[in-house]
Amino acid sequence: MSGLALRTAACEALGARYPIVQTAMGYVATPELVAASCNAGAFGILACATLAAREVGPAIDRVRSLTDRPFGVNFHMFQPGAAQIVDIILEKRVRAVSFGRGPDAAIIARFRAAGLTCIASVGALRHAQKSAERGADMLIVQGGEGGGHTGSVATTVLLPQVLDAVTIPVFAAGGFADGRGLAAALACGAAGVAMGTRFLMTRESPVPDATKARYVKAGLDDVFVTTKLDGIPHRMLRNELAVRIERASGVGVLATALRNAFELKRLTGASLNEMLGSARAMARSGEMSLGQALLAANSPVLLQRAVVQGHPAEGIMASGQVAGRLGDLPSCAELVERIVRDAEARLAAACELLPRE
Repeated sequence: MSGLALRTAACEALGARYPIVQTAMGYVATPELVAASCNAGAFGILACATLAAREVGPAIDRVRSLTDRPFGVNFHMFQPGAAQIVDIILEKRVRAVSFGRGPDAAIIARFRAAGLTCIASVGALRHAQKSAERGADMLIVQGGEGGGHTGSVATTVLLPQVLDAVTIPVFAAGGFADGRGLAAALACGAAGVAMGTRFLMTRESPVPDATKARYVKAGLDDVFVTTKLDGIPHRMLRNELAVRIERASGVGVLATALRNAFELKRLTGASLNEMLGSARAMARSGEMSLGQALLAANSPVLLQRAVVQGHPAEGIMASGQVAGRLGDLPSCAELVERIVRDAEARLAAACELLPRE
């Protein structure tokens, strides 16, 4: 079986050699990781939800200086400067735009009219249906095994539900890291797989060595879900900070969020009014309560301490459950080649039927 056997219609639409998506992990899906993923044959998505609007254009240009392969850009409509970021993405004419929170049908229509493929990331059946109704071209469906903000339904249950409910291509996420996972997703009817933690644990990942070492060392019991960080289920590695967060009182968590909000304001250059506006917009959308929106600054600031500054004991380390069975740091090229080779072998073996009696 040749590599062409793994090309799906979604590969053609995205311009990727293989049906593998590198997801837009905040502070991790940098231009360097995106370019390495694309050069390896996957489809990389640049994380812009943690960038200030002024940083988005240069980040896109940086990816283009490192690869001639198509790639995507991720953002969400509740971040400060979102309207400006929409204009930048349209001006730069990337292959695809990825989003979770928003945008509405009108903005999706703008992207599609400009020739961009719109990919919505969802974690529940109703969100998948709503995204398809709004005009999304593709979905990334993340089951509860996935890292960061996640739902409670396992991928093996959620994926078939979504595939039965929509007609657009669906990438499966949450628990995928190897060729057997890709083969299983394709056999289920998915257009491919989307992986975050597996690409975080590569040599080209910008995560500092001290933090990567924590991911490599982690076992399955070290990956857990908490709602204490920002009021929404969040899957991460258990470390010193995570233990303190779990034990903290509500007042203590809120005090931490206020400190982190001012740090996030400094990092993004957003005004206080812009940040309050973002919190109110998240609350009005129905995706979270006002209280949860006010705690939202915790995630990016504490994530940055671990995955940017290299202090794994002092920050959070968002992680898919699959990190508990991964123990290596391959290059992106080695990873993708290994996944493709194994998936082809497993699909070929599955097609070897016994003769009828």
